[in-house]
Amino acid sequence: MSRRAEIEIRHSTCPHDCPSACALDVEVIDRSTIGRVRGSKQQTYTAGVVCAKVARYAERIHHPERLTYPMRRSGPKGSGQFARITWDEALDEIAARFNAAEAEFGAESVWPYYYAGTMGLVMRDGINRLANVKKYSRFYSTICSNIAWSGYAVGAGKVAGVDPREMAKSDLIVIWGTNAVSTQVNVMTHAARARKERGARIAAVDIYDNDTMKQADIRVILRPGTDGALACGVMHVLFRDGYADRDYLARYTDCPDELETHLATRTPEWASAICGVPVAEIEAFARAIGETKRSFFRLGYGFTRSRNGAAQMHAALCIPAVTGAWQHEGGGAFFNNGAIFGFDKTLIEGLDTLDPTTRVLDQSKIGRILTGDADALCGGVPVKAMLIQNTNPVTVAPEQTLVREGFARDDLFVAVHEQFMTETAAMADIVLPATMFLEHDDLYYGGGHQHISIGARLVAPPGECRSNHEVLQGLATRLGIRHPAFEMTPREVIDATLKKSGRGTIEALEADLWRDLQPDFRTAHFLDGFAHPDGKFHFRADWSHVNVPRQLKLGPWQSMPSLPDHWSVTEQTDHAHPFRLATSPARSFLNTTFNETPSSRAREGVPTVLIHPADAETIGVGEGDAVTLGNIRGETTLTARLDGGLRRGVLIAESVFPNSAHAGGRGINVLTSADSVAPHGGAAFHDNKVWAKKALPPLAKRD
Repeated sequence: MSRRAEIEIRHSTCPHDCPSACALDVEVIDRSTIGRVRGSKQQTYTAGVVCAKVARYAERIHHPERLTYPMRRSGPKGSGQFARITWDEALDEIAARFNAAEAEFGAESVWPYYYAGTMGLVMRDGINRLANVKKYSRFYSTICSNIAWSGYAVGAGKVAGVDPREMAKSDLIVIWGTNAVSTQVNVMTHAARARKERGARIAAVDIYDNDTMKQADIRVILRPGTDGALACGVMHVLFRDGYADRDYLARYTDCPDELETHLATRTPEWASAICGVPVAEIEAFARAIGETKRSFFRLGYGFTRSRNGAAQMHAALCIPAVTGAWQHEGGGAFFNNGAIFGFDKTLIEGLDTLDPTTRVLDQSKIGRILTGDADALCGGVPVKAMLIQNTNPVTVAPEQTLVREGFARDDLFVAVHEQFMTETAAMADIVLPATMFLEHDDLYYGGGHQHISIGARLVAPPGECRSNHEVLQGLATRLGIRHPAFEMTPREVIDATLKKSGRGTIEALEADLWRDLQPDFRTAHFLDGFAHPDGKFHFRADWSHVNVPRQLKLGPWQSMPSLPDHWSVTEQTDHAHPFRLATSPARSFLNTTFNETPSSRAREGVPTVLIHPADAETIGVGEGDAVTLGNIRGETTLTARLDGGLRRGVLIAESVFPNSAHAGGRGINVLTSADSVAPHGGAAFHDNKVWAKKALPPLAKRD
């Protein structure tokens, strides 16, 4: 008789680049393999729900194409030709090449590069310790959150807000600028509960009829980059029709009279002409907000990924301050809880060795940096050597034409530590096999909620895979550098970090499973004052002083509007480029994570672009036709899908597919720009003017 498999349910936290940081119950089979992954019911935000991508994680962690041993490039760059080597050979060569670059060009010619392939603090941020100890070029994170954080903090004073579980106690949940069904499924869990138990309505504000919009009771579809105009039109109605809470405004906000005067000309008609939403819909949306005291604004990242994104976040955030919704349970706003956790990452990042004079290079400008742009290089030496962890810039970074040109340089040495042979790994000189989150220990917090947790190693990694921490330890030894964290295990680093942060011990946190750090009601609702020195919510934004950590002043921040408004700095369409393109997230991919899993690939099919039927007719494109999009940065070809659920002149390409999935190997990010977004930098992925034309010969039809 065959032996029955031993199945144990263990706990973990999803590490991927998503605010939900879901609490997981994981089947561990015979202590060696992973079975089903479920959302844990023991954590009140996850509430037993997890996205389909992670539920099928076994197909990713046990994928036959995982990297399992170190390799050295044996053919031309990008050829995919590699030969197996030992870990000692790999680490020796990386250290030697780093030392050679430093000897000839200085330490700043080495640039450790990373991002959020894991959100675990030890495995994500430990690479900064290497940079700080060695005085290598530092890394300025701009590709995701800077724009949104700045726009929120300039109003509320810090990045924190109402307990997101209060959505279940709201009477109107406004999901603004995020396709939560695809990207933050737990938002819908709590919103749907409010609708079921309280008869609450769900409003969605976005640029196309996506999966969240389809579940909404109130649907507001606008043009990309015009959310500030919509917000002003809504606030005009709130003041005009008596929905503004005058007592709350007087007590809790900085300049309500000035705001009302400013908004007098920002009528629904004015807003409609900019954002494309009919006047009647703006009026109805405003009335729904004004008549519902328990209105909860769940603000997302998507609508901030344009050149005016921070101003748009601020404008939308101002609405619940006008109505006084913050006073009520189930009312107010939430975007991210980043300010509540208070982790001291000195040990993880080696902050005690940081030299503030070391140059900081912008993540989003990697294409310009690697092709020698003097401004992007801060006037300094060229980048000659890189270690890349947790990210795939050859696919996800903007200005892909420059990115690929830079990675093709013969004089650039690149080591990539990865789980699969990504398009970045294929351009590397040395490829190292990496663990996944269930194969190492790490510390997590949930930006989309209020929990911290330990993600423990549950199974052994395959082959010769090593964690990020182990790679850094090996390099530190060979580079002759010392720091306490290089001598510690991940568990020891976590334990010391928790103690230094006043969060107890690793054993205590493991016993809690997922520790709830939610502030009390008055604090979360700012009822004792907002987080500015004057205790007020700021309608008047001081973009020169925003309470967000480690930010540089970038972009045209001096010309940003001080009061909420439509700031017309987006990339404007013209006769040659009549369409606005946004690269919204695909449901089954997370950036390029899950590109390799069979279920995600089957669901997403081929790269497509949504086109309004009337626009498709003008360019002679039909359903399933190949259509080429282009601008001054490049061009790419996708399959057309006709969809009336977006405004005329708007194109949506749900991404990110591998470049190789596109005709000619040119992915969607050949069209996106690395221009700095004010006030602190960021990537305007949803802010592109393009032309569109039928491509010949046609691509294969989508299934």
